[in-house]
Amino acid sequence: MAEIILETSRLQLVMWDTEDAELVQGLHSSFDTTRYLSGAAPWSREKAEERLQNWFDERRRDGITKYKLLRREDGAFVGRAGFSLLDRTGQYELGYSMCREAWGNGYATEIAGALAGWFFEKDFSDRFTAFTHPDNLASQRVLTKIGMLPCAPVIIDDILCPTFEMVR
Repeated sequence: MAEIILETSRLQLVMWDTEDAELVQGLHSSFDTTRYLSGAAPWSREKAEERLQNWFDERRRDGITKYKLLRREDGAFVGRAGFSLLDRTGQYELGYSMCREAWGNGYATEIAGALAGWFFEKDFSDRFTAFTHPDNLASQRVLTKIGMLPCAPVIIDDILCPTFEMVR
């Protein structure tokens, strides 16, 4: 049984298993699910394995990472969500990605809001940020719905990205 990190009424965040590279690759296997990510291209098995290893390393090093997101009612994989400590800024960054089939169910807003409360409850920091591709209006709506406020944009992959911040 996987360690439960956080639960909401419909969702559950758990730590990854070492055999989850196929889930990660499946999550990011189409243009729809990668168009707003760095590289904007479907992930190879090797990239999925690398990201999975990075999440294990982050958890060991920082005590926090991006986790596997499951639907509580049936245990179905619906995406990933959590935080990473950014090397370039020293700030925590909220991030999430949902499987295409899970879009439109309010899962991103539900888990992002729950993660915000959990983050402050666990006292990781007094603030965190999140950024989106400028065309990802759905994600920008999620961030404002959970109470994040716009702040100075950041440049990622030569793209000026809207950035949001939440302060305790």
